[in-house]
Amino acid sequence: MDGLREALTAPVDGFQASLVFVSDPAFDGLDIQQVVELLPTGFPQSFVLIVDTQALHDPANAVVVVDLRAERGRTFRVIPSAAWAVENNLSLGNLDFRDFADAADSAGVFRGF
Repeated sequence: MDGLREALTAPVDGFQASLVFVSDPAFDGLDIQQVVELLPTGFPQSFVLIVDTQALHDPANAVVVVDLRAERGRTFRVIPSAAWAVENNLSLGNLDFRDFADAADSAGVFRGF
């Protein structure tokens, strides 16, 4: 997990994802919808990134990105080297969730523009 954490926050061309990592056994074994339902009322972010079993075992380490606003529950995956683009642009409102989700490849993974 530490290697994936470092990959997700590593600078790429001068850009870096600003992420807060939460490790809570209460989330173990839950599906995406169940995790979303556990988020507190008034959760400030419009999206979350989730490191699931697939992300830990897949060679690409693509983590799940979940929309919490316009299309609540819609997901795509992002490879660590492109996580900065998703986090930076969604946090600043430069792009919408659908811009990234629609740019994902046929496997549902966003690898960059």
